Amino acid sequence: MKIHKGNTFARLKNPVISIGIFDGVHRGHAAVFERLRQRAEKMDGESAVVTFWPHPRQVIGDNGDNLRFLTTLEEKKALIRRHGIDHLLIIPFTREFSLLPASDFIRRFLVDMVGLRHLVFGFDHHFGRGREGNFGNMKDCARRYGFTIEQLDPVMEGDTIISASAIREALLRGDVSLASVLLSYPYSLRGKITRGEQVGRVIGYPTANIKVDHRHKLVPADGVYAVEVLLGKKLLMGMMNIGVRPTVRTGKGDKTLEVHIINLEADLYRRNIRIRFIERIREERKFGTIELLREQLEKDKNAAIRILSGQQEK
Repeated sequence: MKIHKGNTFARLKNPVISIGIFDGVHRGHAAVFERLRQRAEKMDGESAVVTFWPHPRQVIGDNGDNLRFLTTLEEKKALIRRHGIDHLLIIPFTREFSLLPASDFIRRFLVDMVGLRHLVFGFDHHFGRGREGNFGNMKDCARRYGFTIEQLDPVMEGDTIISASAIREALLRGDVSLASVLLSYPYSLRGKITRGEQVGRVIGYPTANIKVDHRHKLVPADGVYAVEVLLGKKLLMGMMNIGVRPTVRTGKGDKTLEVHIINLEADLYRRNIRIRFIERIREERKFGTIELLREQLEKDKNAAIRILSGQQEK
């Protein structure tokens, strides 16, 4: 996949294009990408995905600081690449760009510059100034500028339409198992290991504190999780606590992300780490004594081993 970033792009061969943020690169997006490849092959053309960075709501939204992503830009690139797309076009999103009408964007960027032949529209997708770039308006553009267009049906999981919003909602209530089903892969976080207060080491469960790489990356709900830990090329078992550690809390009680890597004792300070969430074990709660906490952590570790051993057998 060739990645292009900027405001000018070379003309492509009979390009079949889809436009979107594609946060999460989930199963709904996968259906769009499959259709892109099919149409491009039929038209002897090339498949292309057009996206924007930074996220438009970071630039023009009232709650940009509170926005949480499923995927960073680098994760998005890697995930889209897996789907066999020929080109990824990343357009810098600015306040000036946000004022451009959707029809003008289609004409200037996709028709005149790239040579758009066919546009694949995802279910209920909108883009452009005032979200005016909907399927109805794009059909008018197709007639005016001489390309064809289609809109795909939603991809369902039971009664749920698969969408980035549905995945965020699942993660924010701690349902990482459902999120994995909707995504088609385990949700993950990347970060760097930082110095903690060493409380876990004192009670026999040393943990690595994680500072997430991207401040807008969504962190699942507080609780204890069975996780896969990637350190370099090693895939390890772990249990992770997200929360304020109510039993051993000191100071302000700020939220922390701590992972106990099962059967590993090493100084991991400043190492890069990736956490893949497999299943939530329980909610975070306060225990009356350190001994009761230690007993629960042993149960949590055994639960994590059972869950992750089953995961590896799939």
